[in-house]
Amino acid sequence: MNRTIAVMKKQFKDTLKNKETLIQFVMFPVIAFLFTMLMPNIEMPIPEGMFVMMFAAMYVGMVPLVNMASIISEEREKKSLRMLVMSNVKPFEYLVGVGTYVILLCGLGSLAFGLIGGYLGAELLRFVLVMIAGSLVSLLLGSAVGLLAKNQSAATALAFPLAIIPAFLPMFSMFNETVASVARVLYSQQVFLMLDDLSPANFTYDRFIIIGVNILIFLGLFIYAYSKADLKD
Repeated sequence: MNRTIAVMKKQFKDTLKNKETLIQFVMFPVIAFLFTMLMPNIEMPIPEGMFVMMFAAMYVGMVPLVNMASIISEEREKKSLRMLVMSNVKPFEYLVGVGTYVILLCGLGSLAFGLIGGYLGAELLRFVLVMIAGSLVSLLLGSAVGLLAKNQSAATALAFPLAIIPAFLPMFSMFNETVASVARVLYSQQVFLMLDDLSPANFTYDRFIIIGVNILIFLGLFIYAYSKADLKD
């Protein structure tokens, strides 16, 4: 536990030095806030909270995935991970530490989205928990990408195209029924649908089953990547 916490502290310090990483976590909430404040002045019918839901789904699908892949691949390329392993930090402890760091930042971003959407109390709690659940799935995929990629450039080149699928399909599904039927099997689409209606009645078993299947698939991919990656190299 102490080593895992040490890895988290290291990542927070690295973030303070690398402002570009921090911008990725705050960019989507800021954009959602600007659209929410500015678009009502335009004379066109806009569903309440549409921009919060839309950008929140993008956030869940893209930010944890890209950042986790980038962090792991950068540490491997710069041999920082090798130094941590030589300092008795086990590879899995490192991954848990980095993953917890990413989820904490995503949790803060999720809270920002919820407040922008005007949610309070139980609704705000459900909103944040749904986004964190989706972020965990993206994090698993991002971890696998970071472990499989040879370097940071390769990880970024692979992570961004992959992130576009869960990030943008929920938005496209709003305008196309065919896309919606295809996107239904993705965790980000289920996250989007739950954020659209935070009533307990909308939290059906089939939504959690789909998210659970996504978790199992990406967990299997992560385990495969972890077994193939030589984190001591």
